[in-house]
Amino acid sequence: MKTFGLTMAMALAGTALPAMAQTPPPPPPPEAKTQAAPYVMAAGKSDLYEINSSKIALEKAQRPEVKRYAQMLIDHHQTTTAATMAAARKAGMTPPPPALDDGATASLAELQNAAPGDFDRLYLAQQVPAHQAALDLHRSYGTGGDQPALRSSANKAVPVVRQHLTDAQRMMKATAKSGSM
Repeated sequence: MKTFGLTMAMALAGTALPAMAQTPPPPPPPEAKTQAAPYVMAAGKSDLYEINSSKIALEKAQRPEVKRYAQMLIDHHQTTTAATMAAARKAGMTPPPPALDDGATASLAELQNAAPGDFDRLYLAQQVPAHQAALDLHRSYGTGGDQPALRSSANKAVPVVRQHLTDAQRMMKATAKSGSM
């Protein structure tokens, strides 16, 4: 009987906290790291995801620092989108407007449907891998891309994206230490 009680206690402990999925947007395709057209599409998609996810955060985030972070992302990613599109035009391209894929749309839906008490943690948990992928994209294209104007734009985006990643990681660590979100 003692074993049954211990087994039940362990089983219940495992279900005490709800399991939450975390769906980061998918990384860009490998060719986006060196080829202009896929780079422009991937950078635009990344920026659009950041803008849209951060608009959701402005409505749903619980912590003021998360809302400030979200507003910063909106402002910065609107700027990087404009810079990428201008660089693409300078390179002789006619870039299409940024668009989301199914993976990014699923990530946004997850944020939209998140419970208020889970939102901040989930939002930051998506921002870290999204910014890691964006940082890799911009660094890679900045060093090996096929269009000089886009390489320059990519290199200018690197410190911005690096700071976003650092800020998201810092907030996640602070949350883990405090145990709250």
